[in-house]
Amino acid sequence: MAEVRLQNISRRYGDQVALQDVTMTVPDGAFVVLLGPTGAGKTTTLRMVSGLDQPDAGQVFINGQDVSRFTPAQRNVAMVFQQYSLYPHLSVRQNLAFPLKSPMLRTPEDEIARKVAEVAELLQISHKLDNKATELSGGEMQRVSIGRALVRDPQIYLMDEPLSSLDAKLRSDLRIALKRIQMTLGATMLYVTHDQIEAMTMATHVGVLDQGKLVQFASPREIYENPVSIYTASRLGSPKINILPADIFPAAPAGADRIGLRPEHIHIGEGAAAQVKRVEYLGDQTRLHLSLNGHDLITLTDPHSTLAKGDVLHISPRSPLYFDANGDRIS
Repeated sequence: MAEVRLQNISRRYGDQVALQDVTMTVPDGAFVVLLGPTGAGKTTTLRMVSGLDQPDAGQVFINGQDVSRFTPAQRNVAMVFQQYSLYPHLSVRQNLAFPLKSPMLRTPEDEIARKVAEVAELLQISHKLDNKATELSGGEMQRVSIGRALVRDPQIYLMDEPLSSLDAKLRSDLRIALKRIQMTLGATMLYVTHDQIEAMTMATHVGVLDQGKLVQFASPREIYENPVSIYTASRLGSPKINILPADIFPAAPAGADRIGLRPEHIHIGEGAAAQVKRVEYLGDQTRLHLSLNGHDLITLTDPHSTLAKGDVLHISPRSPLYFDANGDRIS
């Protein structure tokens, strides 16, 4: 595996700025997730690292070597896409072996057999090796697609929303499997998603992108607890952070325009009067949808709560986050 470093990368497509002066280091053996909405620059960043596209400015380093003008093959990276990149007429075994038969690799047949068996075991698809790709479920096809990347032993794995086309149960299962595989191999992974649950559960580092700019790069916990802006605060957390006028509670610091409150950081029992608008019982917790001076917010309470629509309770902030009029964090 290898460290990957992007140094002042910029890329435009006509009048559209895809990336603007992005500097970021993917540490050796890290699982880095790029997070942001459509158009934020996530896939473009992957294309810069892979060599599928070239930056207008800046450099890409892999293992300390400037690879900015290298072809994808010269960079020795492996990419997994959202859609299953399988050959339907081939078996699972043949699909997994295909990358190893490249003229550039010239892998011996016994080595191919060993690697295919190892990866199939790792992905828990050994019993499917002789099945045609068309005989697999969606989750199995994506496992094979991931396996085609794993057999190659690249310097870095690049993954572009590989789980987004799967249903919730399969996404959850493969999320666990993918993190287990990454930790087992000690692999360096750069992973694109708009799903904050994937970022929270898999990443060692999260890079939050906004209109081509890297606005925060830190651990998931650091971004959740210490976001630099309303934008980054809103990227992580379910339910999302509540953003309210700063003066809705007393003691806002000078320059504060908005207050951010995670649902678990709202204390029930004293403070401002809020009315219950809706109650969601989720088994392990209860979500309360409240109205406070005309503003909606969500908080959490005891799973056995007897609160109902129309009830009035009193709330106060704990560990509030304050932001200025531009949405930037006030320390």
